[in-house]
Amino acid sequence: MPRNLPSLNALRAFEAVAHSESVSRAAEELHVTHSAVSRQIRALESQLGVPLFRRVGRGLRLTPAGLRLREAVSASFDRLRDACAELYADRNEDAAFVLGCPGSVLARWMIPRLDRLRGDLPDLPVHLSAQDTGGREGLERLDAALLIDAPPWPAGWRIMELAPERIGPVVSPRYAGWPTLRDRPEQALLHEPVLHTTSRPQAWRDWAEAAGLDAAPPQTGQAFAHLYQLIEAAAAGLGVAIAPQPLVAEELRDSRLLAPWGFRPTHAAWTLVSAQRGHDPRFATLGAWLGQALDGG
Repeated sequence: MPRNLPSLNALRAFEAVAHSESVSRAAEELHVTHSAVSRQIRALESQLGVPLFRRVGRGLRLTPAGLRLREAVSASFDRLRDACAELYADRNEDAAFVLGCPGSVLARWMIPRLDRLRGDLPDLPVHLSAQDTGGREGLERLDAALLIDAPPWPAGWRIMELAPERIGPVVSPRYAGWPTLRDRPEQALLHEPVLHTTSRPQAWRDWAEAAGLDAAPPQTGQAFAHLYQLIEAAAAGLGVAIAPQPLVAEELRDSRLLAPWGFRPTHAAWTLVSAQRGHDPRFATLGAWLGQALDGG
């Protein structure tokens, strides 16, 4: 009798589809593509030699074999999660709290406030980890992550919304086009080749919609891979950039950057999230501190 188990990714994909009865919803929960989930299910059915789902209308239903596997997989994953939660709760209380952040948030917001965090919460040592993949991947290896993101969130995650995200155009007074843009309304930016990031190409569109501009979003000019690079480019006078307000607060205070058109809320929020199942009181403590820091600038 074969003893080799299917891959963990295939079993996770199966559990998600079995729970939601939808490949699309499972893909959203796992933060992968529809085709990736479909491939995992096909590979699992091929390895086991039985169909696990049958299509009913636009949805999926488990076959008898699928029902048996769902019971076993769900029970096994629950035991694994509970065991990890127990280990998590029993670990050394002096261990650092591992907080993940997107690289730009880490460099431009968290690190400048790290001394203040240590002074305010001396009994909560925090280890910062850059999440250059930009978001929700790999959170199982972290205690929590500080994200600028929006629902839906995966089932079972702990979520603490800290502050609404506000974004706006910023420009250096050194920018050659500033004399032309000065005192002009937001619509003037629709004809300006603005700076943007490849990591968040929709930011200008989000801003244009929030500003109630009926026309198309501004023309995109030079692109940068990371938000911190974009902000430095704007401060160097290379053009108009779009940025979250907290990440340019220092430049605005020093007048290295100007925000003559203000900042607009988006659908996203600064959010502290955790994929850990165990109850860790440090999550709420850190979240409260982060919320106050965002409110205070």
